Amino acid sequence: MLESYVTPILMSYVNRYIKNLKPSDLQLSLWGGDVVLSKLELKLDVLEQELKLPFTFLSGHIHELRIHVPWTKLGSEPVVITINTMECILKLKDGLQDDHESCGSSSTNRSATENTKSSVKPRRIQQATPTDPDLPPGYVQSLIRRVVNNVNIVINNLILKYVEDDIVLSVNITSAECYTVDEFWDRAFMDISATDLVLRKVINFSDCTVCLDKRNASGKIEFYQDPLLYKCSFRTRLHFTYDNLNSKMPSVIKIHTLVESLKLSITDQQLPMFIRIMQLGVALYYGEIGSFKDGETEDLSCHTKDLLGSIPGGEGETDIDIQYPTPYKAQEFYAQQDDEQSQGWVSWAWSFVPAIVNYDDGEDDYLGNDTISALHQQKSQALKDPIVSIGFYCTKATVTFKLTEMQAESSYYSPQKVKSKEVICWEQEGTTVEALMMGDPFFDCQIGFVGCRAMCLKGIMGVKDFEENMNRYDAEACFFVCGENLSTKGLTYLTNSLFDYRSPENNGIRAEFILNAAHHKETYTEIAGMQRFGAFYMDYLYTMESSSGKAPGNQQDLPSAKSEDLGNIQEKSTKSLVVGPLDLRLDSSAVHRILKMIVCALEHEYEPYSRIKPDVVDENRTIPNTEEVASLEEYIPTRLTCVTVLKCTVTIFMAEFNLLGHLLPVIMGEKNSSSFMNATNFLPLRPLPSIQILVDKINLEHSMPMYAEQLVHTVSSLSQPSDNLLHNCYAHCYLKIFGFQAGLTSLDSKGTYCLPVPLIPSFSIAVYGKLLKLPMCWTKRSQVPLNECIFELPNLTIQATRAQTLLLQSIYQSWSHTGGIGSLVVNETLMTDIFQTSGVKSKNPLPTLEGSIQNVELKYCSTSLVKCASGTVGSIKICAKAPGENGKEKLIPLIQGPSDTKDLHSSKWLNESRKPESLLAPDLIAFTMQIPQSVDYCHNSASSKICIRLRRSRYQLLWTPFSSIIAFGLFL
Repeated sequence: MLESYVTPILMSYVNRYIKNLKPSDLQLSLWGGDVVLSKLELKLDVLEQELKLPFTFLSGHIHELRIHVPWTKLGSEPVVITINTMECILKLKDGLQDDHESCGSSSTNRSATENTKSSVKPRRIQQATPTDPDLPPGYVQSLIRRVVNNVNIVINNLILKYVEDDIVLSVNITSAECYTVDEFWDRAFMDISATDLVLRKVINFSDCTVCLDKRNASGKIEFYQDPLLYKCSFRTRLHFTYDNLNSKMPSVIKIHTLVESLKLSITDQQLPMFIRIMQLGVALYYGEIGSFKDGETEDLSCHTKDLLGSIPGGEGETDIDIQYPTPYKAQEFYAQQDDEQSQGWVSWAWSFVPAIVNYDDGEDDYLGNDTISALHQQKSQALKDPIVSIGFYCTKATVTFKLTEMQAESSYYSPQKVKSKEVICWEQEGTTVEALMMGDPFFDCQIGFVGCRAMCLKGIMGVKDFEENMNRYDAEACFFVCGENLSTKGLTYLTNSLFDYRSPENNGIRAEFILNAAHHKETYTEIAGMQRFGAFYMDYLYTMESSSGKAPGNQQDLPSAKSEDLGNIQEKSTKSLVVGPLDLRLDSSAVHRILKMIVCALEHEYEPYSRIKPDVVDENRTIPNTEEVASLEEYIPTRLTCVTVLKCTVTIFMAEFNLLGHLLPVIMGEKNSSSFMNATNFLPLRPLPSIQILVDKINLEHSMPMYAEQLVHTVSSLSQPSDNLLHNCYAHCYLKIFGFQAGLTSLDSKGTYCLPVPLIPSFSIAVYGKLLKLPMCWTKRSQVPLNECIFELPNLTIQATRAQTLLLQSIYQSWSHTGGIGSLVVNETLMTDIFQTSGVKSKNPLPTLEGSIQNVELKYCSTSLVKCASGTVGSIKICAKAPGENGKEKLIPLIQGPSDTKDLHSSKWLNESRKPESLLAPDLIAFTMQIPQSVDYCHNSASSKICIRLRRSRYQLLWTPFSSIIAFGLFL
């Protein structure tokens, strides 16, 4: 009588998602072993409720559904469900209306669901009541678990479409198959056991094609673009770890996908639509879609109940409202502010996790009374969030950008066709995208790749710079290189994945995860990220911990949590981005291709998903008491972003052709793009001079309050807020550049560079700035700075000869004047004077003009009343270096200060070579400026002030007019 137990389970799944099924016909067919159903309509409302997607289904149908049940070998062969041609069409939900309807009618939906369950359950129980002494409840439970764990699902020809405005995004998968595997990831009939509480599955996707087309006002596609992705195959491994045999939810879930080769193709017409899709993903992540109107609030308990309803056993087990602690009302502000963010993509993905792995709610009806009591006892226990690890790995990815043009057929009545031409290509190796989460308290995402490069392909805008007959080197086509090769780096990008043979799961060991913020930062450092990848590494970490260091639990546990514990919750959000050694070559071919992509990306009329709301000041806001302020002083959640660039090389070549006059006005929004005239024949210039910039390290840090609106409203209402509270009301930015240097070099006909000629020796700078959040709340606090900036420059030296200056001028004019470079003076003599042959000394060295400045510090600050600026300059030196006797260099000072002028009257002073005394002497110049913001304030007060001080001592600023005339004569 196995049919009495297995048939209702299969029927419940099929009847749950498919309309107009007759259970009697389905039951008879299942007992025969095979079921074939044709032309089925899906229950779209059920799909939307269970998937909790931010989309709504316009249509969904299945052409054919086949179910094969091997009744005689049910314990050793899988049940096979085959779907032939499944098509669904989706669109974005209609904003606020759908959200409010889904929230407001949640109780109605739940009651309807409960009524449906109550009407179905008696039939199920009646079907499950036959008693068979040969089938004890324990055996039935074990058998059903084996059947469910080994169900094979095959989908042939899966079609998904998404429509929005004029965008039609379609995904077509020729074949997708999901089946159970053994520890070697080979197809097998497996089940969890007391010794091996692990279940493994594999999903193979064959020939995945993604198309992105534009439809007209009538909804038809006139011209089909090249597919974004064409016939790409990939495989996914799923690894579930359970705590015990009776666990309904796995404690660890790992879902990893590997793509060997990913080839994307984007045309100029698809680029705006592709960016639109990316913006949709960002808006869903931050919850910017479906936000509430002004004056409307969201019922937090509604969402909490929805989340509880998505977890087995969570629905209806608690009716306690969420109570926030009185001593810390700012925490209540934080919990309610931007609640759409908490209900964004991450929360949606998290709420969908239980639906992937749990069984049907009514499944316990077929397991017997003993099993039911055991499951109810398990449900009564506190729910524990599983650890979910999601990974995407790609061995090699290629993105090609194409320009399209309309091409008519020979016949007059023949339709036009779209012809595309590849102009730029991006290649990337060893890509990794990993996400690790455990409920709401912990979420981490890491992205990295081993190496990448960008190349120019074919001609652009009528300039045939990389055609086959140009005979240019492949190295010249590559204008961006970062990281290492996958052949030398190895398979480090697969470390600890299900595709790594060294991972714990592939060696029968239970994996350990780092779920502590402090331990995470110690383990995943910038050095560790670069060692694993080499080109790019990003780590985004969000944690929610109590002051004792323990996670407060997920949102489902909030109703049962103690109110005093919620006040100690500490949220942290950090992003760390590291870019490895890179080489960027900006020549005419690369610049025009990049700007052409920008122009194509701007050619759209899409409305933004969200608009910046105007700052509104609540005049009736309550003033927090002493306890609330003390609790706020203890901890304020912030968002920290750190960006580090290592060993950056940027080379700016002289423009070989210049059509920027057609591109820049479009980018600046001055005019629309029009057809470009064909340029003259392209002739590469060799040697090609360039400016080369080297930077050892760039470090950028940005921090801002996580809940700026509530924090500023609270702090601005205080009469005397502390420095700590004021500091956290600003967005802070730190920029540090180490080892910046620049020089001149040239590229010869063989594709090699000559030795660079230094123009700017290595120096470092630091910039700090802060910006007040919501300045409208501080109108009554005129003394609070709105923004502030500090600039520090320890030393800077610039040196150049006359020939080098002329070459710099030529490079500048090649980019600033539209046209070719025929009018520019770049002759062989000029190049010879600048770039000396290695190992050969110049007979007539050219004089050099050198200028240096030291210990520069500038400050700027503005309030609602005045703007203030101040600064100091330690020393200034401008001199000329001319060839002297016996090959020695002669130094002619022009301006120097501070300088010791005690022996100025003697002739010996003029013949000595002096160095600035800035390290021992006081600052040379100090200035202070104060300008009012408005004219009325200037008339009513004496706030306008400009003060410049020049140090007067024996260290003075020295200017020698006679020497200056001689030096400039030598330079010219």
